[in-house]
Amino acid sequence: MKTELLTVLREADGYVSGQDLCEKFGVSRTAVWKAVNQLKEAGYEIESVQNKGYRLVTSPDTVSEEELKSIRKTEWIGQEIFYFPVLDSTNTKAKQLAEEGYPSGTLVVAEQQDAGRGRRGRDWASPRGVGIFMTLMLKPNILPNNASMLTLVAALAVAAAIRKCTGRPAGIKWPNDIVMNRKKVCGILTEMSAQIDYVNHVVVGIGINVHNESFPEDIAPTATSLYLETGVHYRRAALIEEIWEQFERYYAVFLQTQDLSGLVKEYEAHLVNMHQSVRVIDPKEPFEGRAMGITPRGELMVDTWESRRLVSAGEVSVRGIYGYV
Repeated sequence: MKTELLTVLREADGYVSGQDLCEKFGVSRTAVWKAVNQLKEAGYEIESVQNKGYRLVTSPDTVSEEELKSIRKTEWIGQEIFYFPVLDSTNTKAKQLAEEGYPSGTLVVAEQQDAGRGRRGRDWASPRGVGIFMTLMLKPNILPNNASMLTLVAALAVAAAIRKCTGRPAGIKWPNDIVMNRKKVCGILTEMSAQIDYVNHVVVGIGINVHNESFPEDIAPTATSLYLETGVHYRRAALIEEIWEQFERYYAVFLQTQDLSGLVKEYEAHLVNMHQSVRVIDPKEPFEGRAMGITPRGELMVDTWESRRLVSAGEVSVRGIYGYV
């Protein structure tokens, strides 16, 4: 009932009487009072005035299930939301839920991760209360060799959501790192379970530095947060909702052709690698060149002194003030 109560209070223009809430939910005044007190204990400021009712004044910066469901406007993402104060990995949990039969669009969110992972097996620091750590589980009707493009779709969604919420530029470092002022603010890790010609499920894990005021010395030159870039503390739940609204829009375009042909121009418009000198850590042999955009399949086009090469996997660094980053 807490989720429904939050939704009603948010949508109300002024106070909502206790009697109206009782009738709406089919419960007693005592039940309403208990639910209101539980929300107050969770950090919500709810004003109670005799003969007027209840009014939501402010909301805490929480990513709880109740908060996310009460502001949810997406069509299909988040019909099932699982929230954990502490979790080893949202990707691991999302894969488990996929195997247990939960539907496409199931969302896993954690306040803190103990074993978060980034690309190439790197750890992703997930301290409590400062970031967004979440995973979307998908069961797309696509061919397995098209699934890798979903990580670029997710990158578009995150970058667009950050720009909308902060009003500041947010770009993409191919294929899926989100950067502000050439520093990484978000990492995305996509994993797939598939048969030869069938995708069982895909999980899209997203970690965003939101409130961080500093970083360990080894990553400080290349990491940033929304707070460090803007001086503003943003409500994480609102950003989460915006990300998935954007994702549904881009995902629909992707499904029409099962490639990025309808998204190439927009992706390139925010690609920080675009027309930049890059260094590609190729499994066979590293090479350098100039990034010229992406193909409809999401490959990075790199012009070297001898030919154009298409990069579908590997580490790509952009030349910056700290060298290639």
